[in-house]
Amino acid sequence: MVIASDFSVPNPAQVWPLLQSRRSALAGIGARHVLVYTSTRDYGRVLVTIGVRSREPIVDLLRSRVFFDWFDAVGVGDIPAVFAGEIVERFKAGAPAETAPGIVVAATASIPDVGSLVAEIRGALRRFEAAGIRETRLFRAFDDGHEVMILQELDDDERARRWIEHPDPAAPWIDGAGRGAYPPVFVGKFFDMIRIDG
Repeated sequence: MVIASDFSVPNPAQVWPLLQSRRSALAGIGARHVLVYTSTRDYGRVLVTIGVRSREPIVDLLRSRVFFDWFDAVGVGDIPAVFAGEIVERFKAGAPAETAPGIVVAATASIPDVGSLVAEIRGALRRFEAAGIRETRLFRAFDDGHEVMILQELDDDERARRWIEHPDPAAPWIDGAGRGAYPPVFVGKFFDMIRIDG
């Protein structure tokens, strides 16, 4: 299960220490780990993903002050949308990478048929690998069976730029991101991770 939020703050360096200071609150809602990514294109833009043990605490989290308190603390002006869902499929291209991904591309979009999308991605893995994509993770929202979040790991920013400008036909979420309530495609680098015991 994952909870993710993409938001902008005046000083992205404040996000990490504030999350660390709230470890007990995160543990209380069943969080297992928290990953922070910082944008390489839009200063101040941050993507935070929280892995949780089960679906039940997510409702409690979204109703609690845990998120809103640290949104306030880091200076988020407008409360951003929060994606809550579960992993549908994880696709790895080629041999496992020996180094951490240079860049993460993330997008949230509405997809007519998630099952068909899974099949299309599976059939396009060689093309994804040729484009420099190491891994693709597909999540489906709890409250909308058509809403998905895609996280992809690539080697570098140049490959990410080419991917976004000329996406594969099996990646319709690239064009779907940024429409309506969905934020534009996020391109960033891994900043750090908190592992939470309990």
